Amino acid sequence: MDGPDAVTGRPVPTKGGEGRTGVPPFASYMLKLTGITKRFGTNVANDHIELDVRPGEIHALLGENGAGKSTLMNILYGLYTPDEGAIMWKGQEVRIANPGHAISLGIGMVHQHFMLIPVFSVAENIVLGREPGGVQMNMKKAVADVRALSQRYGLQVDPLAKVERISVGQQQRVEILKALYRGAELLILDEPTAVLTPQEIAELGEIMRNLVAQGRTIIIITHKLKEILQFADRVTVIRRGKSVATVDAKATTEAELAALMVGRQVNLRVEKQEAKPGRPVLEVESLSAIGTNGVAQLRDVSFQVRAGEIVGIAGVDGNGQSELVECLTGLQRARGGKVRLNGKEITHLSPGRIRAAGVGHVPEDRQKRGLVLDFSVAENAALGSQRKHSSWGVLNVRSMTQLAEQIIKAFDVRPPRPEYQARSLSGGNQQKVIVGREIMRDPDLMVAVQPTRGLDVGAIEFIHKRLVEQRDAGKAVLLVSLELDEVLSLSDRVLVMYKGQIVAEVPGREATEEGLGLLMAGGGTRG
Repeated sequence: MDGPDAVTGRPVPTKGGEGRTGVPPFASYMLKLTGITKRFGTNVANDHIELDVRPGEIHALLGENGAGKSTLMNILYGLYTPDEGAIMWKGQEVRIANPGHAISLGIGMVHQHFMLIPVFSVAENIVLGREPGGVQMNMKKAVADVRALSQRYGLQVDPLAKVERISVGQQQRVEILKALYRGAELLILDEPTAVLTPQEIAELGEIMRNLVAQGRTIIIITHKLKEILQFADRVTVIRRGKSVATVDAKATTEAELAALMVGRQVNLRVEKQEAKPGRPVLEVESLSAIGTNGVAQLRDVSFQVRAGEIVGIAGVDGNGQSELVECLTGLQRARGGKVRLNGKEITHLSPGRIRAAGVGHVPEDRQKRGLVLDFSVAENAALGSQRKHSSWGVLNVRSMTQLAEQIIKAFDVRPPRPEYQARSLSGGNQQKVIVGREIMRDPDLMVAVQPTRGLDVGAIEFIHKRLVEQRDAGKAVLLVSLELDEVLSLSDRVLVMYKGQIVAEVPGREATEEGLGLLMAGGGTRG
């Protein structure tokens, strides 16, 4: 028999053992989905999908943006009801009515965009709805319970810290702890590494292995092939709503998974000719800026980006990259220094005037700064260029729709509907709308921040090609990315940021992951 959890008082599952509902041992699978189909109008999001998950494994769900991965997991979590098919949980067929029902069965889900209350403490967020002591919550016990749970699973986080003041990686730990506090035996992680630094991704891998060692089972929804091979035991690939294969992660390769996911061979390396840099397009001179905490985050930064080159900014998150981008795009006022575009100073211009001067911007946070989520794809396509799509102050819906249709076709946005609300798109498809919109504007300088965050390998390949095309057309591209592979693949020159300064400049052909990693940790001299 399973022993009780010291915090929740519920049985702790063991691999292949009896679950907390007393169901007899399940030898071959914990979860089995058969013929799951879900339609939204004429759009078939899931088309007779088959999936089985064994107890005590990390099972990856891999697919393109819009392939139906999140829809399938939302069905399992009770957010959607399937039109057809069956869900078998520990050998019994279940119809999961809502998330509360899923949680009662032992199924927990950590969504890509966290569902936490920023002004609440870590402990308050975790116990919310299941507070010890009922209406008169026993805060001392809540803190003790959360501390014990975090220590047990190696998810170290301060129970008393305000969520708004902890890192994204720590917020993800809070979401995982919230699911574990509710007794989750099967944990669904939706794109868990999309907003994490490389260090946090490595830590998440350790956390997942620790959870599995203690009897939990994990489904990880992702498009990152390297992480699948590193973390997963088995992989189920979904393509355009259908399950096409389930393979052993140790017996496959990145190239094979990419081909299964996209339906064709994918070039995982960026092919580009030697750059032919021309005149300076962007000139940054002695730029400095203050962060939201009142401390200098950007100190005496100087560099150029020339026509016909891609300059990559590498650095651990929080070393001044965000402040640099905000100063360049008018979202923050520089404390000192100058920014020139095509020889003209733009240091203190508004974001609108900077865009009009010829700067394109793929922002770091697509939902807060890239889109208006309640607007349609067509309305978002016209953001920043509304005057081009209006007459006498009235927006021209036909013109906006035509632009959206061009973006949808060129960037394979799914579903291909200009009237679709941006909020309803997957994270990857939201990103495609933004990148497409900015490239379609044909700017002289493209400031691309995490341009492929949340995208699948096919879309990454396409967007990388488009950025190289911008370079080859004589445009200047400033790439800011936490993905070292992306910086190394695309950059003609790499600038390394550390504590708000440019500490090194490395030619792209000479840059290595090890060398940049050392510089990013402060092991270099100012270049």
